[in-house]
Amino acid sequence: MTNVRRARVGDLPDLVALIAEHAVYEKAEPPADGLAGRLEPLLFGSPEPRLIALVAELGEGGPVVGYATCSAEVSTWDGAEYLHMDCLFLRDGHRGLGIGESLMDAVRAEARRLGLGHVQWQTPVWNDGAIRFYRRIGATSKDKRRFFLPVR
Repeated sequence: MTNVRRARVGDLPDLVALIAEHAVYEKAEPPADGLAGRLEPLLFGSPEPRLIALVAELGEGGPVVGYATCSAEVSTWDGAEYLHMDCLFLRDGHRGLGIGESLMDAVRAEARRLGLGHVQWQTPVWNDGAIRFYRRIGATSKDKRRFFLPVR
């Protein structure tokens, strides 16, 4: 049985480890040192944090095997806010067990709690398993490229 809940400060080491595994899975650069220190104020620095982290644990208090992070954003085209899911990741061996769907249910619940009408996210074009999963739960997609511009 899986329990999905809001992350707590004590989950930061597990969360950082999952983020590092997620980077490897997506063939990306690993997070820079000090990630826990940068995440802590975003996740726990106010009563309504800028970033919401949800963790999936095996049973009540069991090992954390997945996470999702999200935050409210604005769509200029829609003139409305939405919940942006930045990350959804499950450890190897825990996919296909319904845990991802439980995390998505929790993300949708956060959107409802915030009064937001929909959730948006992206996934790499090569991640066929994730694309099939998202389509199965009723999501649709648009083709776009994501760009990054340093401001330094």
